[in-house]
Amino acid sequence: MKRRDFLAAASAMPALAGQRSGRIRVALWGTEHSHTTGKLKALRDSPDYEVVGVCEPDAALRAKAEKNPLFAGLRWMSESETLSDGSIPLVVVECSVWDAIPMGSKVIAAGKHLHIEKPVGNDWPSYKAMVEQARAKKLLFQSGYVWRHHAGVNAALEAARKGWLGDIMQVRGTMNADRDAPQRAVEAKYKGGGLFELGGHVIDRMVDLLGRPKHVHSAVRHHSSIGDNLNDNGMAFFEFDRTLAVLSQTDNQAGSGDHRSFEIIGSDGTFVVWPEANPPRMRVFLRKPQGNYKAGWQELTLPPQPRFVGDFAELARALKSGQPLKLSYDHELTLHETLLRAAGEIQG
Repeated sequence: MKRRDFLAAASAMPALAGQRSGRIRVALWGTEHSHTTGKLKALRDSPDYEVVGVCEPDAALRAKAEKNPLFAGLRWMSESETLSDGSIPLVVVECSVWDAIPMGSKVIAAGKHLHIEKPVGNDWPSYKAMVEQARAKKLLFQSGYVWRHHAGVNAALEAARKGWLGDIMQVRGTMNADRDAPQRAVEAKYKGGGLFELGGHVIDRMVDLLGRPKHVHSAVRHHSSIGDNLNDNGMAFFEFDRTLAVLSQTDNQAGSGDHRSFEIIGSDGTFVVWPEANPPRMRVFLRKPQGNYKAGWQELTLPPQPRFVGDFAELARALKSGQPLKLSYDHELTLHETLLRAAGEIQG
């Protein structure tokens, strides 16, 4: 955590004081993202939140959402109502990639804390300006990457940070998918294709451990026999001071969910995590016993790891305590810049 981030959050405590007890009033803006219903369920199930309403200007998307029981009883709000209501300190933005930065910037400009879907657009200067405005206004900013609160992935990061794995030689991640035609059309709007859409989940955890890579090399290509222009096969290679990392992503893998993986490979140990598998599991090797782990190879099965619950618990903790989020503004900037470098949207 950067010192300036902590001090900014600490100085915001009076503005957050009203949220230290009771439920946090939150509005949902947009219903288009594939995570929308999962986020809404997590919010409505949480004792920390009161979902005040939903803003969806698109008539077709609203009609579709109204058929879903999760939206039952919620108030439908206009954009102006959502942004001007002073009793709503938090807005959750669930929109298309191309609308994320314009919508998120309006939330910050309105003085509200923001949870925003991923990937958060491909305009680096505008993204950076949005995050810096949130920092200047002492507003919480959280992007929606799904492995931040995964017990297996966090166990691997903990082992690396505690030195149990020795020298960290490699980090490897795979976030494959098996996309249908509508989703392929969405991802085809961007040079990075599937890697831009999904690679940030891996990059988020990678830069949390290793920081900003010195160099990024990537190849994103259209390799399938499907007759569209989606770059559906991609790999990125990251150079750090003493570690190398690899991200692979294809939109054309049958059974892709159980294959998604995150690995940390060290001189004294290795963690391999299958976060999306059913059940999620880890395979661990250590030269000697460390913590609750024995020496040698061991396989561990994890309980179900529900998405989104951890994100909103973390937001509630920060809102009610007046303390910073565990992942800082600088982390969000490094994550998104690295994703754009890997996707070929910016150079460096």
